[in-house]
Amino acid sequence: MNRKTALVTGSSRGIGKAIAMKFAENGYDVIINCAHREAELQSVKREINDFCGTCTAFYGDIGDFTVCEELYTLIRQQYGRLDVLVNNAGVSYVGLLQDMSPEDWSRIIRTNLTSVYNCCKLAIPLMLQVHRGKIINISSVWGDAGASCEVAYSASKGGVNSLTRALARELAPSNIQVNAIACGAIDTEMNHWLSDEELRGLIDEIPAGRLGSPQEAADLAWQLASAGSYLTGQVITLDGGWA
Repeated sequence: MNRKTALVTGSSRGIGKAIAMKFAENGYDVIINCAHREAELQSVKREINDFCGTCTAFYGDIGDFTVCEELYTLIRQQYGRLDVLVNNAGVSYVGLLQDMSPEDWSRIIRTNLTSVYNCCKLAIPLMLQVHRGKIINISSVWGDAGASCEVAYSASKGGVNSLTRALARELAPSNIQVNAIACGAIDTEMNHWLSDEELRGLIDEIPAGRLGSPQEAADLAWQLASAGSYLTGQVITLDGGWA
């Protein structure tokens, strides 16, 4: 009855999966979610259940507020609490803004930013009940610097960074901390569209000389979840010295 609970969105693979596994390995009940890869999500659930602990999988687009309400109804019914929310769901779009359709723009903003609003809005009442909680938003270095041919992605992550700082101020009196991790180039499927030559060129720009790993992002998320209550409103860069 005393086990803590964490929700990790976008957790069928990559950074989200690594974060979900990290929390499960450390004794949390974990709720995982994705919108497009149900088979992979169920595989993560089995992996956690077999080796780590209790896991609940929810398949659905949390950029849709009605769907997100269904997820939180499930959390309240099964666990009655939410200690940590990790907003990791995200998609990218590579191309010129002038070639981007309104539908693609809406999809990026809904998935990367609106889902954060939806999950935070519904998580806050659960955290207020116990006067504590941790919200961790997975962002990007492009949220501050901006990336050519990734305008919508950059805009959405800039919104996540601003939301993080503002919401942290709003929730600090309630002992709820809000922080973000601004990831650089992490070795996930999101970067697999690069050619070998483009990848080598990218790595040459990174002082650490390599891509980051999903596990490193997961370790930092765990540290933020374990940190004291005075650490809030921060957007912490994880990029090997790149930005």
